[in-house]
Amino acid sequence: MKDAALDRLTGKSAPAAWMRWMPFVIAAAIFILDRVTKIYIRANLHEFDSISVIPGWFRIVHTENSGAAFGMLADGAPLVRGIVLIGISIVVLCFVISALLNRNGSYSGVAMRVGLGFILGGAIGNLYDRVLLGTVTDFIEVYNGTWSFPAFNMADSAITVGAAILIFDLLRPHRKSVPSPVESK
Repeated sequence: MKDAALDRLTGKSAPAAWMRWMPFVIAAAIFILDRVTKIYIRANLHEFDSISVIPGWFRIVHTENSGAAFGMLADGAPLVRGIVLIGISIVVLCFVISALLNRNGSYSGVAMRVGLGFILGGAIGNLYDRVLLGTVTDFIEVYNGTWSFPAFNMADSAITVGAAILIFDLLRPHRKSVPSPVESK
C-alpha cells in the first residue's frame, strides 16, 4: 500500500525513489552528526585541550583550522583564503548535486550514490563552519610518539570514506547487461 502511494507520488517504484533520494538522506545524517560533534567539542573543550582515548594512539583535541585540509593555506591572507576555500567548496557541491540529480548519467550505481552522499554531507558540514565561523573545528587526532596525523572531524572522515567508496566503485569490474535473445526480437 505504502509503495503504491509512493509510486503514484513520484512516478517511480519505491526502490527507484529511494535510490534517487538516498544520497541526500545520507548527506543530511552526516551533516547533523558533524554539527552535533563540533558543537559538543566547542562547548566542552577549550582550544588545544585534549582527552586521551587510546593512550599513545588516539585522542580528542579541540583545534580550529582556518586553512584547508591539513592546515594548508592557513597562513594566507584571510580574505583570499576564504574566497578560495569557499569557492572550491561551492564548485564541489554543485558538481556532486548535479551528478546526483542527473537521471541519465553514470552516477546511478548504489556505491557511486552512497559515496557521493558521504562527500556531499562532509562538504556541507565543513562549508557551514567556514562560512559562519571562518574556521573548521577539528577534533580527532591519531598519533604515535612524536608523529601525529593532522586533526580532522566527522565531515573530513565522511569525505574520505566517500572518496574511498568512489575509487573502489571505479576500480571494481562492472557487469555489462547483455540483452537476452527474447528482448532483442
